[in-house]
Amino acid sequence: MDLTTVWFLLIAVLWAGYFLLEGFDFGVGILLPFVGRDDRSRRLAINTIGPVWDGNEVWLLVAGGATFAAFPEWYATLFSGFFLPLLIILVALIVRGLAFEYRGKRDGAVWKKRWDTAIFTCSLIPAILWGVAFGNILRGVPIDANHEYAGGFFNLLNPYALLGGLTTLVLFTLHGAVFLALKTDGPMREQAGRIAETTALVAVPIAAGFLIWTGFAHTDVWGIALSALAAVALVTAIPLTRAGREGWAFTATAATLLLAVAALFVTLFPNVMPSTLDPAFSLTVHNASSTPYTLKVMTWVAVFFTPIVLLYQGWTYWIFRKRLKLSDIPA
Repeated sequence: MDLTTVWFLLIAVLWAGYFLLEGFDFGVGILLPFVGRDDRSRRLAINTIGPVWDGNEVWLLVAGGATFAAFPEWYATLFSGFFLPLLIILVALIVRGLAFEYRGKRDGAVWKKRWDTAIFTCSLIPAILWGVAFGNILRGVPIDANHEYAGGFFNLLNPYALLGGLTTLVLFTLHGAVFLALKTDGPMREQAGRIAETTALVAVPIAAGFLIWTGFAHTDVWGIALSALAAVALVTAIPLTRAGREGWAFTATAATLLLAVAALFVTLFPNVMPSTLDPAFSLTVHNASSTPYTLKVMTWVAVFFTPIVLLYQGWTYWIFRKRLKLSDIPA
C-alpha cells in the first residue's frame, strides 16, 4: 500500500472520529432548548459536554491540516469551491465556543437566553452543512481541466446533498440524545431517552433514503455493504434505547456514524473529488497528493504524536465518565 492510500485512509479515520465525537456534542446543543426546562437543566445538559467539546474539535483541525499537507490540490479545490458553506461552519463553531465560555459570565436571564440560542443555532448549522458538503463530494462537483471548481454556491444545494444534510442532522441529534441519556440521571435521563426514541424513528427512513440513493448512484460493493451495516446499527439503537441500555445504544449510534463515514470514503476511492464535467478532470489520491518525501515525513510525525493525543483524550473521557444529575448543579 503506497503512502497516498495510507493518508487517504488516515484522513477517513480523522473524519470518522470527528463525526463520532463532535456529533454527540452538536446533538446536545441542538437539544438544549428541548431538554432544558430551566437554567439549571440547561446547565446540566451543557456540563455533559463541557469538559470535552473543545477536544472533539481537534479532530477537525487535524483532518483539515492533514488534507492540506497530504493532498494540497484537494484542499485548494475544496476550500475554493465550498468557501461560503465552510466559512459559515467556521463562524458557527467560533460563536458556539464563545457561547459555552460566556454564558455563565453574567446572571441575567436575557444574557443566558441569547447564548443558549447561539449554542442551538451554531450546533444546528454545522450539523446540516457537513452533510451537504460531504454529499457534494460524494456526488461530484463541476471541476474543470485545471482542477478548479467551475460552479457556484447554488450548485451545492442539490437534492442529494440536501438529503445528506438532513441525514447528518437527524443522526447527530439522535447521537446527542443517547449521549445525554448516558451521561445524566433522573428526569433528564428519562426525557433524553424519550427524545432518542422519537428521533430514531425519524432518522431511520431519512438515513435509509440517503443510503439507498447512494447505493444506486455508486454501485460499489464494499460501500453498499458498509452502508447496510450502518443501517443495521441504526435500527439496533431503537430497542436498546427503549430498554434503557444507554451504553449499548450509544455504541450503536457511534457504529452508525463510523460505518457511514467508512462507506463514504470507500465509495469515493480512488477519487477525492469527482468531476461532473468529465471524469478525467476528477481529483484522485494520485494527482492531488504531495510529494513522496512530504508524505514520508508526515507519516513519522503521525506515528509519534497520534498515540499521545489519543491517550490524552481517552484519559479526559475516563476522568469525566460519571453520570451527572440535577443536584450536582448549584442553584
